[in-house]
Formats: sequence, C-alpha cells, structure tokens
Amino acid sequence: MDAQGRGRADDIDPADQWVLNPNTGEYELRLAPSAAQSSVPGPRGSGGRGTTGRGGPAGRAGAPRTGRTAPARRSGAAAPGDDAPSPRRRTGAPTEAAAGRRGRRPAPKKGKGKKVLIWTGGSLAFVLVGTSAAAYLYYEHLNDNITSVSDDGAGTGGFSKDRAINILLIGTDKRTGKGNEGYGDKNSAGHADTTLVLHVSKDRSNATVLSIPRDLITDIPDCPTTQEDGSEKVIPGKQRTRFNNSLGQEERTPSCTMRTITELTGLKMDHFMVADFNAVKTLTSAVGGVDVCLAKDIKDPDSKLDLPKGEHTIEGEEALAFVRTRHSVGFGGDLSRIELQQQFLGSMMRKLKSNDTLTSPPKMIKLAEAGTKALTVDSQISTIKKLADLGAELGKFDTKNLTFATVPVVDNPAEKIKATVVLKEPQAQQLFAMVREDVSLTEVKQEKKKEKAAEAARLKGTKAPASEVRVRILNGGAVAGSAQETLSWLQVQEGVTKSENAGNAEQPLAKTTLEYGPDEADQARRLAEIMGLSGAALKPGKSVTNSQGVPAMTLTLGKDFEGAGVPLTTPEKVPEDVQKATADKAECAK
Repeated sequence: MDAQGRGRADDIDPADQWVLNPNTGEYELRLAPSAAQSSVPGPRGSGGRGTTGRGGPAGRAGAPRTGRTAPARRSGAAAPGDDAPSPRRRTGAPTEAAAGRRGRRPAPKKGKGKKVLIWTGGSLAFVLVGTSAAAYLYYEHLNDNITSVSDDGAGTGGFSKDRAINILLIGTDKRTGKGNEGYGDKNSAGHADTTLVLHVSKDRSNATVLSIPRDLITDIPDCPTTQEDGSEKVIPGKQRTRFNNSLGQEERTPSCTMRTITELTGLKMDHFMVADFNAVKTLTSAVGGVDVCLAKDIKDPDSKLDLPKGEHTIEGEEALAFVRTRHSVGFGGDLSRIELQQQFLGSMMRKLKSNDTLTSPPKMIKLAEAGTKALTVDSQISTIKKLADLGAELGKFDTKNLTFATVPVVDNPAEKIKATVVLKEPQAQQLFAMVREDVSLTEVKQEKKKEKAAEAARLKGTKAPASEVRVRILNGGAVAGSAQETLSWLQVQEGVTKSENAGNAEQPLAKTTLEYGPDEADQARRLAEIMGLSGAALKPGKSVTNSQGVPAMTLTLGKDFEGAGVPLTTPEKVPEDVQKATADKAECAK
C-alpha cells in the first residue's frame, strides 16, 4: 500500500517517503497528488496538525508539550535566518535545492557528508543530525519533536567552534512511555541514573567520555531553577548525598545536575541532553541493531537479558535489557554495568560512523525521527539547525581517539554495608585536570605530539637563583586578592624578592601564563618550578619594564589559579588504575 492508502499522515513512516528517481538519480520526497502539502506531518499551525501535541492531528496528541522555545510558524514560511526553501517550490535556481527532493548524491568521501552522532547508554541516548536540502515541512516536523528546558544559567551559554566542547548526557530512570511500566522507580520523579560527560578537544582531534557513578557521594549545590510560570526558585543544595539525587528529586532539573558536575570536576558544561528508557529501544532499532559480545552466558531475571556467550546484534527491548543488566556481569554492581554500557556506546558509534548508515537516506530519517523524539535538551540547542551545527563539530574526531573512562572511586569507608562510593584521590583529581586542560587520554596526531614536545622543552635547561627572578604579578581572572597573596608567598617563603603586584590584567584569562623575554628563560624555568607551572603556561615573548625601571617577566593568574603554592601542572598520563577503553575496539563483556 502506498502513502496515500495508509490513512492518517501520522501513520506513514517518514523513511518511506524518500524514493529514488531512476531517471535523475536523485532522492525525492513523494507527495500525495491531491494534497496541498507533504504527507509528512507539517509544522504547528498547518492544517494537518494541532498546536499542542508532539505529532498527529489536533485532539490526538494529548497533553501539551512543555519547554518548546521556538515560536509557531506558518506552513511554507521560513523563519528569519532559516536556510530551508519554501515547501511550495518544485524547481528553481540551481543554487537552491527544491523542497520535497534531495540533490544528486555525491559519491561518499571519508570525513564528509551528512553528520550523524548517536550516543546511548543505560537509559540515555541522543542524536545529532545534519541534513542538506531536506523538505521544509519535515524540517519543522523534526523541530516540533524536540523538547527543551532552560539551563538556568548553569552552562556557558552555548558551544563555540574555537574552544573545547563539554556536553552533559543524562539518562533518567523515570518511567515514561508505553511499555516501560516494569522499569525504573514506580513512585519516583526519576534520578540521574546514567551520567556521562562528553569532552571534545579544542582542535577536534580527540574526545573523552567520563562516566559518573550514580552512587558517588558528593555535594549538590543550591540550584536556581526556572518555574513553569517563568519565576525563579532556588532549590536548596544537599551535602554528602548520592550523585543521582541531582536530578528529579526535590524538583531538581538537568541544570542542577550541570551545577553538580561543575562542582565535582571543575568543568563548565556547554549543553545537556536527557533521555529515558525509550531512547535505547527506538534508536537501536532505527540504526538496525548494535553489535555486542559476551564472554559468558547471561540470564538476568531483573533486566530480562537472556543471551548466550558470543557475538550478537541487539535492538529494542533486548538492547535496553543489555545496558540495564548488572547482576550478571563483573562484580554485579553499577561499576560493572558502566563498563558494559561503554562497550555498547563504542559499538553504537562504530555503527553510525559506517558508510552503511551515513549513505542511507531512509536510515538517516529514521534516526532523525527517533532521536528528536527521545531528546530533552537545553534551550540553547532546541532546533535541528543548532543540533546540526553541534553535530558537525562532534563528528570531526576519529573513533580511535574517543576514550571512555570511569571516574576513579572506592567503597565508602563510612559504611559497614557497602552501598555507595567516594572519589579515589589523587587519581580522580588528576583525571579531572587532564580533561580540563584538554589533554587527550589516547594518542593523537603527530602535530599534537610536536606541540607537547615543544612545551616540555621550555622547562629544560639551567635555572636562575630565586633571588634573581624579576616578575610582575597580574590578576587575570583569579579570585580577588590572589596577586597580593602570591606576592607575599613568593617573597617570604620562596625568596623571590624582586617581585611586585602590578594589579589587574586588561583581559581575563582561562589559564595562568608566564610571559618572558629571550634572555629570561632561566628565570622562567625557576619560577615555573616554584609555582608548579607546566610548559604550556610558559609563553616566550618579551619582557616588560617594572616599577624599578628594569626588565621583568609577567605572571598573569588566570581562572585556573587555586592559590599560592598550589601547583598548576597538568598530568600528561592517565593514572594506571583508571578504567578506560577506546571506541574503535570491540571487547567482550565478562
């Protein structure tokens, strides 16, 4: 039966609308002959949809969606700034693609083409889709699928192409959606059941995913939260509690989990994405299944996973059971489940990076449908256009340079019956520092190695006596009084008597720097040793005349400065006992 014979437009699989025209070699969107618009559900306000539901005619969708930030648009009229053509256009200038048809598909090229990135773990999944020449009505339909809520000022305000990207990915165990009655906490508003921090390097050569154990004992800060009426309410923080209480409990929203992550790791988040159990089921089915491997038979009555050892391709309910199981793998706890989820994520990534996915329009459309319906995102990325821009950045790194790592933890020593964990120090802080300083957890391209070698070379060589070090100290973003505190410490405790407080820097800096002239390298090395500065903090340049009229180096205390005597050196290697794996390798769960 063709599209016209299926009844309501909502019952049509969007992937079935794209057909290959053998005469032109182009993919086209098949439209109903008698319809004035595409049979794919149109935007809000069009004749075929109500204004309150996620999809379908008015009166069918049920409760209105919350959190949508984009205003309603008329069918066929592009909003300011949108690049999509009008849906009425069938032909036109060669520089503009017609709505309702795709341009001729070029031969696939490595590293180019449409960008799709899906991550899914436990009850978490997200899709970022970038498409070209897509039908405007379908574009609007996908926009209407997305739910967004405010980040309440907890984030950076949005990612930027000229710096590293940090995204918080949250899987909640709140029971939502048909078929999920047997999962999650029946009487709970949900928790941050699975939490991942995705860090993509500034140069996009590598990425790190940090898994945060849900039972980690930490502090939840006070959380200013936007209410439904637009007012703000501060939800009180909580000391020494499980990390998973940062979402859902006491009306905490994803922005509160954002703040908790920043307090815990020192990483400021750009965006968040949240999904529930349905995400795993729908996304794995859309991609055609995910390949996994078991080193032993698993029959878990709790998660309902029943698989013999060996390789399997799983999707839907079986995929959800796989990422939820924990009693039958490893030591039977949440940390063992995290390793299983990381294996699953790596496999999903490899599947999505394959040409089988990237060059298949029907599969791409199914992924777009499933992904946008599964998402709750912050309001900074609440449209397909913004998600596509983000997806283009996230799609640049190679899977071999994508590293999964679990935050180092140990059993809570305060408990007789072990149920929670605490950070393992100093390994946890070393790992956080590496991510903050954009240090890859895996080997990357040769250019980066050369840069690191040059930075290390700046620390090698003779060092001047502390009494001969001349330095001006500026506050470039550290807490008030840091320059004077550092001056006193250097003069009294370290013997750097030829130092002075030069006030505030003209511009704030994220990281502390030491600029010096060509003949001051020996002084710079001594001061770097005293203060614990890395080679990256040393900036060969020029000296500046100090208040005594003689040349001096300039030490600018950035936002990373934590106090006089606190080293700022970033670890170069991951602590040996940190569990990690790369996305390009398939491993069997034990």
